Amino acid sequence: METNLRNRLSEIIGEIKEISLLEEQGCTSEVRKIITKGETYLLKSSFNERYREWLKQESEVLKKLKNENIIPVPKYYGYIEDHESNHVIMSFENGISLTSSLKKANTIEKKKSLIQSFGQLLHQLHETKLIHELSTSDDWLEYQLNKAQQHLEIGNVDGTLELLTKLKATVPNPVKQTMIHGDCTTDNVLVIDGIASMFIDVSAMTVGDPRYDISLAIRKFKDNEEFIKAFYTGYTRYKVTTEEHKFNEGLYEFF
Repeated sequence: METNLRNRLSEIIGEIKEISLLEEQGCTSEVRKIITKGETYLLKSSFNERYREWLKQESEVLKKLKNENIIPVPKYYGYIEDHESNHVIMSFENGISLTSSLKKANTIEKKKSLIQSFGQLLHQLHETKLIHELSTSDDWLEYQLNKAQQHLEIGNVDGTLELLTKLKATVPNPVKQTMIHGDCTTDNVLVIDGIASMFIDVSAMTVGDPRYDISLAIRKFKDNEEFIKAFYTGYTRYKVTTEEHKFNEGLYEFF
């Protein structure tokens, strides 16, 4: 770690005793564990221009949530930006991603228990009071379709013009908006002591369509009847239809 960054970190969290790269890394950032005299922190760093913007958004979300204390996310401590990289300092949480937990679970029952707790965690988020400072639009779905158009024009997305045209022609009927994670995959949920307990990678957290979260949450096991049943045992607000799931998976292709 370069001296300038280390010095700036020390100004925020105090004298640094140890820095180490974590075994589990994200696709868009580097993640380090930092130990000071009295605390342990996590430093998340991005270097690619697109990923830097996402990390900046995540820092803003975490900062707004810091005093709310109603959504389980890491605690925000600070943000550093320079010419080539962005960095967010947050609390270090002793857990692993749900994706890794499911891979390590050695029985179907353990996997089902993890998935049920995932459903419960998402249910709680969708029942949380709206935090309007995190809202990006009065109509989240329309906003997302406009962003999808922008991303398609810029390029570097999996979605196509044909898919976007189809999505615009098959927009599902509106539902009551809730707090949503916005990228609610198994990669972005932290398991602590065997239970899905915390949301991470929250750059897209906002007020929006809860069906998008549900669709992304179940996408890796949507064809496994037992796992779907376990998820909806924990998440009891609503079950997405096949059409809603296809729409939201299509929309995800642009993000």
